[in-house]
Amino acid sequence: MAKVVKFGGSSLASAEQFKKVGDIIRADKDRRYVVPSAPGKRYKEDTKVTDMLYGCYALAEKDMDFSNELSAIRERYEEIISGLNLKLSLDREFDAIAKNFTDKAGSDYAASRGEYLNGIVMAEYLGFEFIDAASVIFFDDEGAFDADKTNNILGSRLSECENAVIPGFYGSYCDGRVKTFSRGGSDVTGSIVAKAVKADVYENWTDVSGFLIADPRIIDNPQGIDTITYKELRELSYMGASVLHEDAIFPVRKEGIPINIRNTNMPEDNGTWIVGSTCQKSRYVITGIAGKKGFCAINIEKDMMNSEIGFGRKVLQVFEENDISFEHVPSGIDTMTVFVHQDEFADKEQKVVAGINRSCSPDSIDIESDLALIAVVGRGMKSARGTAGRIFSALAHSKINVKMIDQGSSELNIIIGVTNDDFEDAIKAIYDIFVLTRL
Repeated sequence: MAKVVKFGGSSLASAEQFKKVGDIIRADKDRRYVVPSAPGKRYKEDTKVTDMLYGCYALAEKDMDFSNELSAIRERYEEIISGLNLKLSLDREFDAIAKNFTDKAGSDYAASRGEYLNGIVMAEYLGFEFIDAASVIFFDDEGAFDADKTNNILGSRLSECENAVIPGFYGSYCDGRVKTFSRGGSDVTGSIVAKAVKADVYENWTDVSGFLIADPRIIDNPQGIDTITYKELRELSYMGASVLHEDAIFPVRKEGIPINIRNTNMPEDNGTWIVGSTCQKSRYVITGIAGKKGFCAINIEKDMMNSEIGFGRKVLQVFEENDISFEHVPSGIDTMTVFVHQDEFADKEQKVVAGINRSCSPDSIDIESDLALIAVVGRGMKSARGTAGRIFSALAHSKINVKMIDQGSSELNIIIGVTNDDFEDAIKAIYDIFVLTRL
């Protein structure tokens, strides 16, 4: 077997955390390919190394002295190296970083050095081969990830290695310049490596024991999710659930490689398995609840709307012309409602209203703001009768007015609209009826 293991910044923030990671990797000989993040926070008030690098490079861009800031970053790594009793010097690497900062190599280069340096330390600590991600992960001239080139070169390179460390978060353009993924991109690197080596499992180690049914900031000690499908995860991630970078799903999903989210500080926990499909039933009818605040609804009414060909297209075209994406479009015979992000819409609302009036001649347009959307997701909802009724019952019992409900044909999720003020209470009510009381 071959396992790819990715460790987040909190898992590598100190020498003590490095030792935990080393124990995890050495406990299973199948954990052959390691993808490290940059060191994260050691304590609440601490600063992540990536943020330190951004700040340091900002001074360099202004031709200001950045030596003290770079020395502080160097101290973070020397503290880890000393704590691990390694005979490793990063003098050459920091000399190169100082020169490239002075030459203004770019913020992507600056941000990537956290993973790069941590990869060198990790490889030395484990006795694995170090492979610079810039030599095996590629982007095209427009900055789009080049999946085919990367898979071919990375797969060929790793086939020659029994064990290797590949830093997360970055790759390179064709001309060799460093290019990073978005923040959290080490998850993506791990997925790319897993695909390239045709791994049996992609283990993503972080500071939580997998996904939770609901946000722990809203629900006290919510239950964990044992197994979740890619489709369910996509729905929950879209609505704000964030443990894994959502772009990390696609490379392994196509290959049928399962992802196992694990806790570095509690390695005995099984965590959450993310799979393409499963015959395993959820412990509850629902798999998870997630949501976001800050939406508004544009309600459009027109008699005989349903018989007017192209009405919906003309409405949505107005939003497209104003660079506004829509979230949901529930409709009736003579009504159509478009949900959008309020911060995207606020400055353009009158342009949109005028555009809809010109192109569609509606009878009325009404705008409602300060709304929240909640997704109730679960593969078990297909076979469970009365799921929507139970949701409505729970919300009614908590005196919460439902502004919108939308269910896809897959029966995988139900989207509920409520006011921002009712958001937390709505999630508590739904969690209570499906998990706590199971009525």
